[in-house]
Amino acid sequence: MGELVERVDEQDRVVAVVDRAEAIRERWPHRVATIVCRDGDGRILVHRRPDDASRFPGQLNWMLGGAVDVGESYEEAAARELAEELGVRAVPRFVLKFLCDGVISPYWLGLHEAVVIAPVRPDPAEVAWFDWLTEPELEELVHRSAFIPDAREAFDRYRAQDRGRAHEE
Repeated sequence: MGELVERVDEQDRVVAVVDRAEAIRERWPHRVATIVCRDGDGRILVHRRPDDASRFPGQLNWMLGGAVDVGESYEEAAARELAEELGVRAVPRFVLKFLCDGVISPYWLGLHEAVVIAPVRPDPAEVAWFDWLTEPELEELVHRSAFIPDAREAFDRYRAQDRGRAHEE
């Protein structure tokens, strides 16, 4: 058996532990934790996936992340993924969660943010290239380039929530 994940329902309640490949093949919802990295100036890290990556080769993303392990919280998974993919440790802050229909499979996407001030050491198996962009630069890139479609939806939801908070203040 490969990577185990928690199969969840439409309310994000665990219904079974399954192989992730099976969850994807059967289109069973499972959990994915993502993390948005900002530098000390508020810029956001954007990266390109390696050309030989099994999922979304050569495409751009503004989030790092991966499947939530069995028994792991979204926050724990986001912190683990940050350490694995960028080689840095930080405490992620939960931002939002939604059921993403997903290009590959449906999943609950938990989006987190972290300020990263330590030098990053990207894992070349996950990150082929990266840069720090301002929000306007990222917004232009998200809608004009080879961005992972799920990442585009997450960005739109993130921006909508951000705008909603600005109106409340």
